[in-house]
Amino acid sequence: MLFYLPDLAMLLLLTLMGIVALVLLIAYVRLDTFISFVVVALGLGLATGMDIKAAGKSIQLGIGNTLGELVLIIGFGAMLGKLVAESGAAQRITNSLIAFFGQKYLAWGLALSGFVVGIPLFYNAGFIVVIPIIFAVAAATRLPMLCVAMPMLSALSVAHGYLPPHPSPAAIAGQLHADLTKTLLYGIIIAVPAIALAGPVFAKTLKKFNPKPNVSLFQNQSPTSNQLPSLGVSLFTALLPVFLLTVVAGLKTLFVAGSVLYFVFTLLSEPYVGMLLSVLVAVYWLGIKRGLTMKTTMRHLEEAIKSVSPILLVIAGAGAFKQVLNDSGVSAYIGQQLGHVALNPLILGWGIAGVIRVCVGSATVAGLTAAGILAPVVQNRPEISPELMTLSIGAGSLMLSHINDSGFWLFKEYFNLSIGDSLKTWTVMETIVSVVGLLGVLLLNALLL
Repeated sequence: MLFYLPDLAMLLLLTLMGIVALVLLIAYVRLDTFISFVVVALGLGLATGMDIKAAGKSIQLGIGNTLGELVLIIGFGAMLGKLVAESGAAQRITNSLIAFFGQKYLAWGLALSGFVVGIPLFYNAGFIVVIPIIFAVAAATRLPMLCVAMPMLSALSVAHGYLPPHPSPAAIAGQLHADLTKTLLYGIIIAVPAIALAGPVFAKTLKKFNPKPNVSLFQNQSPTSNQLPSLGVSLFTALLPVFLLTVVAGLKTLFVAGSVLYFVFTLLSEPYVGMLLSVLVAVYWLGIKRGLTMKTTMRHLEEAIKSVSPILLVIAGAGAFKQVLNDSGVSAYIGQQLGHVALNPLILGWGIAGVIRVCVGSATVAGLTAAGILAPVVQNRPEISPELMTLSIGAGSLMLSHINDSGFWLFKEYFNLSIGDSLKTWTVMETIVSVVGLLGVLLLNALLL
């Protein structure tokens, strides 16, 4: 061990001080999140007795190991989402589902379309894509604006917090060594009641709100109907990653290990291979097949990588922080101490992520920081499902969004609401998603025991 402290309890104090410093740097100093993680990781390493070279090596190792696992999945996910958005596939899916459900069950159709669209699209991109659809549907049906909006936005939020290949759940799963296929399956199961309660059910209570959005924010952003890809192509490209990660991964067990079919199905069910194949399919069907040149299509992919690079840096910083916790001996001590806490570890993970989320605002930062703290607990207690812990932390990271969250301001400004009304609507919706997610995790855990 590279440090000496008269009392090992001091490790816990130093870790808490590091987390507080992280919150202060991000939320109040407004320092870049990646830089904040590196500064705190370096400070924590030196404070626990690591020498300068060892701390630097630990930070580099943490960044390399974390991005090595995730850059392919997140990068390909961003590319797929960009093509789904730019081609109008997301709009086609939404229009078709709304037409199928009709006005009587419109809220449920909106929730389902938000969920399908939310799987390939990162949250901010998905928000921008569905906003003109929300406003158009509200105008055509004369329904209250937020009664139309909440089903779609709650579904986007759930996908963002629960489901790989979204950056936060994918990164949390990587830190906890959770199986992505199981995480995705469990996440979809838990997502259903979370979206239902935070979307269509909660939306019924929002009729009194009458936002007056600025229409100039969304005019002329979507392709016309005759330019949209077909529903079949749209659904196929958007849901192909889910199919490969779940159905194909299950089918490989039907074949004898070592056979050609087993090899093929195993290859296709690998997360990075599934995402790569999905991107290549989208390049053809949503790009080349629709008359775009290869140069234009590749430009969309380049823009996708640029948009996701800040997220990758945040994840890299969190990886550095986690590695310093490991190499300094802090993780082992925290795991030992938390192992004796008389509280369900899944609730503990949810609570830690929730507290950090309230303080920092970023769901990604909250989830990754909590995962770094809880990783040794999961490793030392085999009865804890890393997949369910991933979902519990993901649900906690959505808790109580307020004025320090960029998503809060995105919602407030597009719908032209006051801060008070945004707290009564958006913040409550996010909290419902978080709490129902935890309850779903606990129920699944009880059923799987």
